[in-house]
Amino acid sequence: MRRDVFHAIADPTRREIINLVAEKSMNLNALAENFEMSRPAISQHVKILRECGLINIRQEGRERFCQAKLQKLKEVSDFVEQYKSMWTKKLDALEVYLDELKKKDKTKSHKQKK
Repeated sequence: MRRDVFHAIADPTRREIINLVAEKSMNLNALAENFEMSRPAISQHVKILRECGLINIRQEGRERFCQAKLQKLKEVSDFVEQYKSMWTKKLDALEVYLDELKKKDKTKSHKQKK
């Protein structure tokens, strides 16, 4: 199965793992202590993150430490950025339309009072 950064961040557990190791390098046991799931389940999430290029595993003696590699998140940022201006324009147009409706409603209710 081909995995990419979007697959990696689609799962809330993997997003939390990224948040944790972004702050400091953690071994798998310390990482697993932050979740109510088995260590093998956490290892599977870490494997996916590693395959997607968001985590690096460093071996120190018998311990394996996870380190964040956040450069790959730029792919997500670039993807979202291409839609940002489109949505900004649409939301601005909606605001203008709603303002026009309010003005019409005020004018209508003002005429009815007379």
